[in-house]
Amino acid sequence: MAVQKSKRSRSRRGAGRAHFALAPKGWTVCPQTGEPVPPHRVSPSGWYKGKKIFVTKEEKKAEAASQKA
Repeated sequence: MAVQKSKRSRSRRGAGRAHFALAPKGWTVCPQTGEPVPPHRVSPSGWYKGKKIFVTKEEKKAEAASQKA
């Protein structure tokens, strides 16, 4: 087994880890609603790449109310 020649100091250990910090993810803005969305995710309003993927609960309630009236 390999044996180190001398102990690595705290400052050298920290200097070696200086670039290990995680960078924050870049968020995009939904072009339809203008709300911030993580990349490659469907927005809370149901849009993805310019297409409506699903209908939200609020839209379902509004649609049901308009059909009853």
